[in-house]
Order: sequence, then structure tokens, then C-alpha cells
Amino acid sequence: MSATRLLVLGVVRGYGRAHGYLIGTDLMAWGAGEWANVKWGSIYHALRQSTKDGCLLDVPVTATRTDYELTVKGEEEYLRLLRDALRRPETRPDLLAAGLALLPSLRREDAIGLLTERSAAWEARREAAAEQVRAWSEPPHVRELYGLWEHSASSGAEWARGLIGRLAAGEYAMRGEPGSPGEPGSWVTLKLE
Repeated sequence: MSATRLLVLGVVRGYGRAHGYLIGTDLMAWGAGEWANVKWGSIYHALRQSTKDGCLLDVPVTATRTDYELTVKGEEEYLRLLRDALRRPETRPDLLAAGLALLPSLRREDAIGLLTERSAAWEARREAAAEQVRAWSEPPHVRELYGLWEHSASSGAEWARGLIGRLAAGEYAMRGEPGSPGEPGSWVTLKLE
């Protein structure tokens, strides 16, 4: 799964209709170049590929500008990518970061359910790593690798439980709630021309 694809679909969805420069400036302003390795070229590649795949509709505005709109297939793909980013612990942090940036696109109960799955997966990984630490013998220094995995999994589960608690307490405006940026087309369009 590509964090860039998720983010591009999410920004188009948020605005309802957006052009490549708007998408790129938003993502760069969010720091996505750092936490998701988003580059200008990868944004335009994601736009072309998503259009080719039928997830985006390209709408020529002028000879030099094309706007993009999410299709029904694009909405389904976006939500699938977002849910996977939140539910599946990955070793690369870019997917989770992209999912968190777009978290309000989900209803509160959906986000809590996905994060509960994530926490359970981290707990299972923690247990597996702890067993590897206990069972490992030669060479002894490799035990440190399993200890690192155990610690990382424990930290991941703890963080997920904390976010679940904050969401359950009503933090953050989620889809369907007043003030939420989670509905398609709900973002305020910036005038960059």
C-alpha cells in the first residue's frame, strides 16, 4: 500500500475537487515529505495512476490545469486504504501517519474498532517476540533483536490504547459530527491561482 496514494485520494476527497498543485502544497505544508516520503513526482504519479485505475476523474480546467474528483470506486479504495493503515501494524510508519492525518474521514466507532484491531495485533506480536526472547540461545546477542521487537510492539499497543481512549472520550471531530473535516468536499478550498 502506498501512503502517497492514500494521501492524494484523501486530499481530493476532502476538497471534493482539487488540482495537483493544491494537493502538493497541502501535503508539503503538513510535512508529508518527512513523515510519508511524499515527493512532488510521487503526487503526480499517484494522480495519473489513480485516474488510470478509475479512482479519480480528471477534469480539464484550462490548457495547463486539470482538476481531479473522486469516483465511487475512488471512495471505496480510499476507505479501504485508510482502514488498512489504521488496523495493520507495519514496520514503516508512513502508512499509519497517513491514516492519522485523514482519521476524521471515519466515524468515531469505526476508528475505535480499527485501532482496537491494531492494538490486538501489536499485543500478539509482543507475545511472539517475548517467546522468541525466552527461547533464543545462540548466538545470544540476537536476543536483543527480539527484545527490540517486543518493546516496539508493547509501545505500539500502548499508544493505540491511548488513542482509543481519547476517541472514546470524544476528542477530535469525526465524520458525521459537527465541525468534522471528514465529509467528502468539506474542506475549504484555497485560492492558489
